[in-house]
Amino acid sequence: MADIKEDRLLDASGLSCPMPVVKAAKEMKSLQPGQVLKIVATDRGSLADIPAWAEDTGNELLESKTEGSSYLFLVRKGAP
Repeated sequence: MADIKEDRLLDASGLSCPMPVVKAAKEMKSLQPGQVLKIVATDRGSLADIPAWAEDTGNELLESKTEGSSYLFLVRKGAP
C-alpha cells in the first residue's frame, strides 16, 4: 500500500456491517474521479462487503490487505 497515495482516509474501525460501506459511500461522494480513499475496518464482513460495493458502484478496488486485526482497502473513485 506504500506505492499508492490516498487522498482521504476513512477509519471505520469498530463499526459493524453495514456501517463501513455506508461511511465509505458517503466519503466517496466528496472525492473527485480518480482520487483514492483508504478504508480501515475491523469488521470481518468488510472483506466481502467493500470489494462488492466497489464493483457495484463503478469504483476500483486497488488493494486490500490485513494488518493485525484491521482490514485495509484502497479504492479509486470511478468516472461519474
